[in-house]
Amino acid sequence: MLSHAGVDFDVEVSNVDEERIKSRAGDKPVEEIAAALAIAKAQAVSANNPGALVIGADQILECDGALFDKPNGRAGAVTHLQNLSGKLHRLITSACVVQGGEVQWQSTDGVRLTMRELSADFIESYLDAAGDGVLATVGAYRLEDIGAQLFTRVEGDYFTVLGLPLLPLLQFLRDRKVLPE
Repeated sequence: MLSHAGVDFDVEVSNVDEERIKSRAGDKPVEEIAAALAIAKAQAVSANNPGALVIGADQILECDGALFDKPNGRAGAVTHLQNLSGKLHRLITSACVVQGGEVQWQSTDGVRLTMRELSADFIESYLDAAGDGVLATVGAYRLEDIGAQLFTRVEGDYFTVLGLPLLPLLQFLRDRKVLPE
C-alpha cells in the first residue's frame, strides 16, 4: 500500500512477542490491544533506528467476542472461514509512527464485515483459488482479491481492511513534510 501511495520505505521485522502482549492485555478493548501491538513493534524497530520515522501496524479480527490470529496452515484457514461463515466480524487496525522511541502519531480504526454463509465445498474451492497468501492474513481472506466473494457487506474504510489506516497516515506524513503537500 505504501509503495502504491508513493511512500519510500524500508521493512524491518520487529520480532516483538505478540502473544505476550496479548496475554498481558487481559480484558482491554480490542482497539487498545491492536494499538499496543503497533506501538511495541514500532518502538522495537525505532530502538535500532532512532532518527527514523518508524511505522508500526497491527490488525486484530474479533468475532463473537473471540480474537482471531493468522490461521495455522490450510486446516486453520478452513476453521477460520467456518467460524466466520454467516457472521458479522470486526477488523481493528492500528498504526503509529515512532521516532526516537516516542509515539509521534497513532490511529486506530475498525471495519465491520458480514460474511455470507459458506459451504464446505465453497471454502475448499475458495482456498484453492486464493492460494497460500491468505494464510498470512488474520481472516484467511484478502478483500482485494477473490476474497471479495466471501462478503455481503463491508462497512468502513477499505484501507483499514487491508491493514493500514492509510489516508490518516499519509496526512501525517504530509504534515511532517515527508511527502509533498
